Amino acid sequence: MIALALQKPPQLAGQSSKEQPMGDRILIIEDEPAIADALLYALATEGFETHWCALARDGMSWLRENPVDLLVLDVGLPDESGFELCRRIRQFSAVPIMFLTARKEEVDRIVGLEIGADDYVVKPFSPREISARVRAILRRTRSEPPQPGSAPTSDETPLFLHDSERRRIRYQQQWLELTRYEYLILSALLRHPEHVLSRDQLMDAAWDDPSASLDRAVDTHIKGIRTKLKRITPTLDPIITHRGLGYSIDMRAAETQS
Repeated sequence: MIALALQKPPQLAGQSSKEQPMGDRILIIEDEPAIADALLYALATEGFETHWCALARDGMSWLRENPVDLLVLDVGLPDESGFELCRRIRQFSAVPIMFLTARKEEVDRIVGLEIGADDYVVKPFSPREISARVRAILRRTRSEPPQPGSAPTSDETPLFLHDSERRRIRYQQQWLELTRYEYLILSALLRHPEHVLSRDQLMDAAWDDPSASLDRAVDTHIKGIRTKLKRITPTLDPIITHRGLGYSIDMRAAETQS
């Protein structure tokens, strides 16, 4: 009975839908009502659309049936570990995930980031800090609108198309099957066409805590991206390696190498 009462606080759900214009959609999976109440209020007043589930199973059902821009996920849920829920979510979705936890140990933070989280916040925390972190994650994981003429091929068809709403990228008219880190690295390169981005810059774009991974991980993911691009067009390689500097993306590759 308590769990059912926690899933949808009526006064806050009303604030989010009536008083604010439609904004980014945030799903909160948190079993403590006081924490959920504070998060719902803070995020709704910042213009976010919010929905609250107290249990992992309810949150998973909601996520499968509704579009979500970011998930705030408690690690210590009563029916399933937040870590395990994150692993299951990553099997079908690249939605950004922010962990909330009472665990302060570094190993727990690293585990959370390595299994696919975008941020890791230890309780107690300020709801305003959560709002700021949510905005930072959304900025980092969302591409800027494409600039006119930034990615034309010889027939004016874009070489790449970035659908930030669904967090997917199309190449040569085919949607790429990218891992989470491949997607974030490629989207960072697409935001800065023809510019050289260092490994550190790409790590900042793809990992919330770059110190939790090695810079050579960028090379591994770049190799994976190249493999998937060459499956579509074997003669093209729009990703340019700048030895000792980093990587860039050549938006004219279809013209120069076709």
